[in-house]
Amino acid sequence: MAEAHSAVAFSFAITHEGFDINYDHEMLNLVWNSGVRSWKKRMARARNGIRNGVYPAHIQSLWLITAIALGLHYAGYQAPFNLTNRILVHLPSNTMNWQITACFLAALVIWLSICFTMRYTLKLLLIYKGWMYESRAPGSRVSLPTMLWVAVVRVLSSWNKPGLYSFQGSLPRLPLPSVKDTMTRYLRSVRPLLDDDNYKRMEGLAKDFEQTVGKKLQWYLVLKSWWSTNYVSDWWEEYVYLRGRSPLCVNSNFYGTDAIFMNLTNVQAARAANVISLLLNFRRLIEHQELQPIMVQGMIPLCSWQYERTFNTARIPGLETDRIVHYRDSNYIVVLHKGCYYKMIIYHKGRILRPCELQVQIEDILKAKATPVEGEEHLAALTAWNRSKWAETRNTFFSRGVNHVSLRTIESAAFVLSLDEEPFEFDLKRPELLDSFGKKLLHGNGYNRWFDKCFTVCVGSNGRVGFNAEHTWSDAAIASHMWENLIVDDLVSDGYDETGNTKGTPEFQPPTPTRLNWDLKPCLAQIEEATVCATKLCSEVDLRILVHQEYGKGFMKKCRLSPDAYIQMALQLAYYRDAGRFSLTYEASMTRLFREGRTETVRPCTIESSAWVKAMQDPSTSNDHRVKLLQDACDRHQLGYQDAMCGRGIDRHLFCLYVVSKYLEVDSPFLNEVLSEPWRLSTSQTPHGQTPKMDLKKHPNCISAGGGFGPVADDGYGVSYIIAGENLIFFHISAKTTCAQTDVNRFSDNICQALADIRSMFEQHMKDHPKPAKTITNGKST
Repeated sequence: MAEAHSAVAFSFAITHEGFDINYDHEMLNLVWNSGVRSWKKRMARARNGIRNGVYPAHIQSLWLITAIALGLHYAGYQAPFNLTNRILVHLPSNTMNWQITACFLAALVIWLSICFTMRYTLKLLLIYKGWMYESRAPGSRVSLPTMLWVAVVRVLSSWNKPGLYSFQGSLPRLPLPSVKDTMTRYLRSVRPLLDDDNYKRMEGLAKDFEQTVGKKLQWYLVLKSWWSTNYVSDWWEEYVYLRGRSPLCVNSNFYGTDAIFMNLTNVQAARAANVISLLLNFRRLIEHQELQPIMVQGMIPLCSWQYERTFNTARIPGLETDRIVHYRDSNYIVVLHKGCYYKMIIYHKGRILRPCELQVQIEDILKAKATPVEGEEHLAALTAWNRSKWAETRNTFFSRGVNHVSLRTIESAAFVLSLDEEPFEFDLKRPELLDSFGKKLLHGNGYNRWFDKCFTVCVGSNGRVGFNAEHTWSDAAIASHMWENLIVDDLVSDGYDETGNTKGTPEFQPPTPTRLNWDLKPCLAQIEEATVCATKLCSEVDLRILVHQEYGKGFMKKCRLSPDAYIQMALQLAYYRDAGRFSLTYEASMTRLFREGRTETVRPCTIESSAWVKAMQDPSTSNDHRVKLLQDACDRHQLGYQDAMCGRGIDRHLFCLYVVSKYLEVDSPFLNEVLSEPWRLSTSQTPHGQTPKMDLKKHPNCISAGGGFGPVADDGYGVSYIIAGENLIFFHISAKTTCAQTDVNRFSDNICQALADIRSMFEQHMKDHPKPAKTITNGKST
C-alpha cells in the first residue's frame, strides 16, 4: 500500500471537525507541467496537420489571396467566377462586414483550389519513376521527359520548407505488379539455383498458378491496393514480425555501433548523459515535425511514416500475435545497471534536463549500493524468450500489482539505457575486440537488454556506446538516421570538458532516479527457464566485424560500377568459394518512395552473377571476358534494385498472394514451395549520409561502423555492410556455431580475397586498356 499512497497527489477526509485536505505540492506541480506539455504537443500537432494538409502551398498565402480579393471587390472588379458576389447573396446582408466575409470565403475557396492543385500535381509527378532508370554513366545524357519532370518537381518540392510529414499526402501508393510479370521475374531469379529438371518443374508450377488460382488471389489484392494506403506494409508487420514466435534476441533485433575511430570521453556517466540529451532533442524534432524529410537527390521525398514510433514504443507479447504499443508522451527513461531497474525523470520544472544534470542522475545510479531482488537481474531474459511463453508469463504474473506497474513503466518509457560494467573496445591490431563489441550489442548476456523496447542504448564502462533495436516499428534506415544524427551532434556540440565530464553546472538538484519494485518469487522458474534459453541462444551465434581498409567506393567508381552492386558480386564470389554452390540471396531494398513503404527484396544471385562467378573460378577464362561478365552482372543487379525500389519486386507480391491464399484456405503448391525457400545469404547495406550534418571531409572519423543482425537461416550467413568512405568498408558477418558448414572467420577471409581478386582483375584490365591521354588542340581538350 505504500506505493499506492505515494502515488496520490491529492486526498481529503471528512472528520467530526470538518474537511481534512492533504496534497503534495511538488506532485501536483509535476501533474500540471505534464498537462501543459501535452496541450502544447496537441496544439503543435494541430498546427502541423494544417501545414501538411495544404503543402506545398504556404498557409500565409491565404492572407495574400484574401487581400487581393478585397482589393478586387472594392475596386469594382470581379473575383474569378464572380465568387464574391455569388457568396454574398447567401449572406444575411450587404454590409461592409459581410462583404469582407464574402471576400474571405471566396479567397479561401480559391486558395484551397490552388493548394490541392499543387498537391495532386506533385502526387502525379511522383508516380513517374523513369528518372530511376536513367543512365548515370559518364557522358550519358538525361532524357528530355526526365529533365522537364525534374524542373517541375524541384519547383514544387522546394516551394515551401517541408515538415517531417509534409509529403505524406503527396506520395503515391505502392503499385501492384501483375501476376504474369512477377512469375517472369521469379523464374529468371531462380534459374541459376535449379538444374534443368527442377527448373522445368518450377516453370510448370508457376504457369499453373498464373492461369488458375493466381487470378483469384490477385483480384483480392487489387481490391486491397485500392482500399488501403499500402497493400503490403500492414500484413508485413503482422505476419513477418508480430506473429513470429521465435525470440527477438538474435532472430529479429539488430544493433548499431559507435563511431569507433574517435573517442570523445572515457567517462561513462558523461557519455550517457550527452547521448540521452541528444536523443531527446531528436525526439523533439520528430514530435514538432521539424526534422527535415529525407530527399533523394535533394528533391524526391521518402516516406517518413516510420519515424512516428521511434520513441515511447514497445512490442507487447501475445499468445498468438504480439502488438506494437506507442505512447504519446513519456517524461522518463528506464536505466538498467547491475541487474537493477531505475526510473529516471528527464523533464523537470518545465524543461528537459541538461546533460550536466542528467550526468548527476547517472552518477547516482552508478554509485548506488543497491542489489537486485531475487529474479530481477535475469528479468529481461523473458524478452529474449519464446514469444508465446513470455506472453503467458506476462499474463499470469505481470497483469496486476507492483509487477504490472513496473513493467508498464518500462514499456512506456522513452527508451531503455543499459549501463554496462564492461568496456566496449576497439583496436585494429586486435580484431577480436570489435567482434566482442558487436556481440555485446547484438545480444549482450541475454538479460541486460530489454529486447521488447523500441531500442536500448548500451553504454560501456569506457564511454563507448551502441544500441539494440526492435525491428517491428521500423526498418534499420530509421534507427540509422537517428544514430548518425546523434554521432554528428555529439562531436560538433563539444559537450565535454578537459576531464571528460559534461560541460555546465546544474541549475538545481535533478530528481533522484527511483528503483522499480518487483515481486518475482512466483515466476522464478519461468525467469530461470528463459535465462537458460537466452544464454543458449547467445552462445550459438558467432559474429565477425571485418574492417576492410584496402580500398572502398573510390576504386569502385573508377571501375564505373555501382558500389553496392560491386560488393554484392564480391559476396556472391565469396559465398560460392565458401559453400561450393550458389544460394538464394536476400538484399534489403527500400520502397519508401511510396506512402508507408518499407522494404522489398533484391535477389543478387542472378544468371549474370553466376556466369561471372564461374568465370572467376575457371583459369581458362580471359581477364577481359571476366570484366565484361562482371559489368553485365552489376547492370542486372542495378536493374533488379531499381525494380524493387519502384514497386516491381518479386517477394512482397508473392508474400501477399500467399497471405490471401491462407485467408481463403486455398492451397497453392507453387506458393508453398516459394515461401519455404531458405535465405542462406541474407545481406543489407546500412545507409550512410542521411543527415546533411555529416561532413566526412571536415570530420573524417565521424562515422559509425554500421551495425548488424543475426543469420536468417541456421545454415547460412547474415551480412550487413556499410560503405564508410573512399577507402573503408565494414562487414558485420554472423552465423550459427551449431552449423558445421558455416564459419564467420572463413567467410570473412573469402570476402577479402574476393575483393582483392576483383581489384586485381580491374587493375590488369586498366593496364591492358589504358585511357588515351588528353591532347590540347587550339586551346580545346580532346
